[in-house]
Amino acid sequence: MNAHVPDLVLRLRAAVEQAWRGRTETVDLVLAAVLAGGHVLLQDVPGVGKTTLAAALARATGGSFHRIQLTADLLPGDLTGVPVLGPGGQEPVFRPGPLFAHVVLADELNRATPRTQAALLEAMAEGSVSVDGVTHRLPRPFLVLATQNPYDVHGTYPLPDSQLDRFLLRLSLGYPSREDEQAILHQPHGRAALPDAIATPEEILAAGEAVEQVRVEASVEAHLLDLVWATRRDARLLRGVSPRGAQALHRAARARALVAGREFVVPDDVRRLAVPVLAHRVVPRGAAEDAEAVIAALVRELAPPT
Repeated sequence: MNAHVPDLVLRLRAAVEQAWRGRTETVDLVLAAVLAGGHVLLQDVPGVGKTTLAAALARATGGSFHRIQLTADLLPGDLTGVPVLGPGGQEPVFRPGPLFAHVVLADELNRATPRTQAALLEAMAEGSVSVDGVTHRLPRPFLVLATQNPYDVHGTYPLPDSQLDRFLLRLSLGYPSREDEQAILHQPHGRAALPDAIATPEEILAAGEAVEQVRVEASVEAHLLDLVWATRRDARLLRGVSPRGAQALHRAARARALVAGREFVVPDDVRRLAVPVLAHRVVPRGAAEDAEAVIAALVRELAPPT
């Protein structure tokens, strides 16, 4: 492993926590998503600092940041960008949309129509957008932090399974501790000061390449597959985890190990990531079943390798 990576992770964690007051474990999971090249779906109540977290992450990694407020009247071109006439009516010139940033906060994703969601899906899956038959590459690294409303809220469109599957993690930020909330009360103008850049996008990409060097022993890999196959056999689930979901858990576990400063994955990496990586990829059999509770139960029922 590049000896520079553990120090970089420590400095990134400290920089993000300087602005966003919350659980260190949450920051580590978001950093793992960055290194793994994945995207994060945030489910939480308003006002817990989702924008602050995204902006602090972008600033610390030396990247650009755009926030998109998704609404039902938003068109795909409002995200991707559109061709506009050049000066004096010359040939059209492509004007990039807000997706052209290293970190994009897509707020209330499920208020957008399926057409607009599909445009975001291409960006997340391919790292590019297509406009008038021309493909435009997005900046690298490219991270989408998206939020969604509960489905019983008026004016929401359910996210298709293919889009949910593009999110490496689904997280809940939760409320800050009492101590952190007291510090939030004393922030000037009610806003946190964003950190200075401590890395460049190129350094983040180089750190991400180190994920491939993290070792996964055969026993740990077998434990991961046992968990994935358990989701396909459990009577509480109508549909289990796909092979892409297994790949996501495998890569996320290596990224979490890297964030923890290790060159190898331990069973706890797999077990702690099971809910945030797998719960949004399964379908409960009945309304009474909760996907997160089922995955957590499967983890408890499955003994870790010795």
